[in-house]
Amino acid sequence: MSADEKILELVNVSKTFDRLQVLTDCNLRVNKGQTIVLIGPSGSGKSTLLRCINLLEPPTSGGVLFEGREITDDPRGADRLRRNIGMVFQNFELFQHLSAIENIMLAPMKVLGMSRKDAHDVGLELLRKVHIPERADHFPDELSGGQQQRVAIARALAMRPKIMLYDEPTSALDPEMIREVLDVMSDLSQEGMTSVCVTHEMGFARRAADRIIFMEEGRILENAPTEAFFGGDANARAQKFLSQILH
Repeated sequence: MSADEKILELVNVSKTFDRLQVLTDCNLRVNKGQTIVLIGPSGSGKSTLLRCINLLEPPTSGGVLFEGREITDDPRGADRLRRNIGMVFQNFELFQHLSAIENIMLAPMKVLGMSRKDAHDVGLELLRKVHIPERADHFPDELSGGQQQRVAIARALAMRPKIMLYDEPTSALDPEMIREVLDVMSDLSQEGMTSVCVTHEMGFARRAADRIIFMEEGRILENAPTEAFFGGDANARAQKFLSQILH
């Protein structure tokens, strides 16, 4: 899945909120086509790190490089970055007054200048990709949680992103709906979509990830290939976390 071409890099990224230090000197390289999974206990800074990647939370210090360009203090670069990064949140964030396909069509029409017909065609294609084309005209409150999250994934894909970010995308779902969302994410990884995912779903991490990042107290304590991480080569703190979450 992974390649050697670097697409994104975080360099010594730190983040404070008032006097609270949330991230400390985080370094991360993401290669084109890689799937990176961030794991760690609650409050370890995983979601904040994810939001720093697309500058929803600007780092207090350190840099974000996208395709080799430092964009941390470049508003035009930040805008370009966000157009190229799709983000999927915990709670779907769909517009309740729009149908599934209208949620997908909105950004391509407004941001990319796509015609309504072309946006509709793209929306249908993406709903097929996430396996719910028959739900195109349904509104969010007529969809299950898993279906809503798959619409949210399709909406992010409609902007033709180079990277997908997932912030605990299955945490708000009932157990029977989790697999259908993870399957879509795995399919995208297999197709070569570059992805960074915060999740507690270790089965997905084993199956789809190229590298596992373990965080605690705002620091990256482990950055290892998936096979090595789950094979017992992780540091002692990461292994303790794994033993707790897997049993």
